[in-house]
Amino acid sequence: MDLLKVLNSHRSIRKFKSNKIDEQLFQQIILAGQSSASSSFIQACTIIRIKDLEKRKVLREIAGDQSYVEEAPEFLVFCADLSRSYKSCENHGKEPAKGLTEQFIIATVDTAIVAQSTVIAAESLGLGICYIGALRNDPFRVSDLLELPDHIYPVFGMCLGYPDENPEVKPRLPLDLFLKDDVYQDKKDMQNIALYDEEMLNYYQQRTTNKKHQSWSEQMAGILSKESRPFMKEYLVKKGFLKR
Repeated sequence: MDLLKVLNSHRSIRKFKSNKIDEQLFQQIILAGQSSASSSFIQACTIIRIKDLEKRKVLREIAGDQSYVEEAPEFLVFCADLSRSYKSCENHGKEPAKGLTEQFIIATVDTAIVAQSTVIAAESLGLGICYIGALRNDPFRVSDLLELPDHIYPVFGMCLGYPDENPEVKPRLPLDLFLKDDVYQDKKDMQNIALYDEEMLNYYQQRTTNKKHQSWSEQMAGILSKESRPFMKEYLVKKGFLKR
């Protein structure tokens, strides 16, 4: 498929066909993700492929009972992983500088880049995906379930399979809001947001499923006016991140 068309056609898929993904094809998709750019070549990402159906059921429960976590042909957990890098440092007789916020950023960004490259590879081959950030509803339980040692944390999950639905593409923010020249210019932002709100209202009312009457800014007000997973800092500190 044309790459620009693939990128501009991304949708979250929440209903999958039962078809299994050919193992060789699956590994090619993972290798494409692994080939992504990596800060200082740390390669601070590990993917855990969840084959155990009982583990899938637990992860579904943690993720707010999203059925596709259990039902998708493949479910992957993308983890920011500094553990092996620290061990390599120690094997060379050096003490790793653990707990730095910069290292946390590097590992998280590396993981996100790997995941998105995996998505692009999968979608270019006709597959669909859905990111599952709701694994962070209970990161302690996810860590225990997946036996994650210190200096590793689950950033998000990902459902992967052949789509059994064809949802519309959500309109994105106007380019003037998203792309700035030289400095952060925001004089016209609220005007552009108002226009975007109208577009999103129309989209939500016209789409084939889950119709609703809500603008983008109303959605942001609902999300950002309440605390979201305030336990994450405590969890990350306990796992060896964000100590300085």
